[in-house]
Amino acid sequence: MPGTEIHLAHGPYSAVVTVRGGALRELRHGERNLVVGFGPDGAVPDYRGVICAPWPNRLADGTYTYGGKSYAAAINEPERGSALHGLAIHGTWEVQEAVPERAVLRCRIPSGPAYPGDLDLAVTYSLSEDGLQGTVNAVNTGSVAAPYGVCPHPYLVAGPSPLDDWSLELPAAAYLEVTPDRLLPVGMRKVDGDDFDFRSPRRLGPVKIDHAFTDISRDSAGLGRVRVHDPSGTGVELEWGPEWPWVQVHTGDKPVGPDRLGLAVEPMTCPPDALHSGTDLVHLQPGQSHAASWTIRALA
Repeated sequence: MPGTEIHLAHGPYSAVVTVRGGALRELRHGERNLVVGFGPDGAVPDYRGVICAPWPNRLADGTYTYGGKSYAAAINEPERGSALHGLAIHGTWEVQEAVPERAVLRCRIPSGPAYPGDLDLAVTYSLSEDGLQGTVNAVNTGSVAAPYGVCPHPYLVAGPSPLDDWSLELPAAAYLEVTPDRLLPVGMRKVDGDDFDFRSPRRLGPVKIDHAFTDISRDSAGLGRVRVHDPSGTGVELEWGPEWPWVQVHTGDKPVGPDRLGLAVEPMTCPPDALHSGTDLVHLQPGQSHAASWTIRALA
């Protein structure tokens, strides 16, 4: 529909971004899908490609205290009693800029019973010969400090084979253990000797992952990378900057319906339930901004 999504193209790359959740709806390299996409209408399934802010992942019970005041967000994951993936997924996004290789979408999160601050959020998607780069910029336009965390939510597609046959390279030495029922944080664990040790590339197999990883090996520029390869030789890489000390990885398991369609790789500025723990939570003062970027590119 006009005004609700933008088609981008550069060389072999093409993408579609939508005002629904500020999401990346499609990303292709030639005829190959690099992410699990979704249709042009209706709800966004499984939060594919959305921007999660002002908190990523789960907020237990939807309630928290900040600056001496209590706040309550709607529970949108009733089976686990959590407010999942923040407020921007429900917000009204608008197209601010649209050119053939670049799009900017904007969303405002007002202060209220669920959140103390007034946030102006903008996500920029751009295509180049290096793939798709996304950048989220948040500005606190309110008069009080605001807690902040963010993540993009793409599901990567390595190639035509089933996810179990893909190989994963995840350069993280630790992960956040969670409760089996609500997937809420318990404590840190090292990956040494664990099923979650993918520091050297290896086949995913039947392992089920829905965890936040940290202690990430990075290059001299502070960039971390997750790579997924298909047995056919194709692959995809997601690279993120030092602004994101965490990355959530999820094998897309679902109790009913098609599952394990792609591997969710979500750079996060803070871990799950950070509004309670305070771990790596950004405290945006009035007028302060925060920016964080990531790149998705095809691998031969």
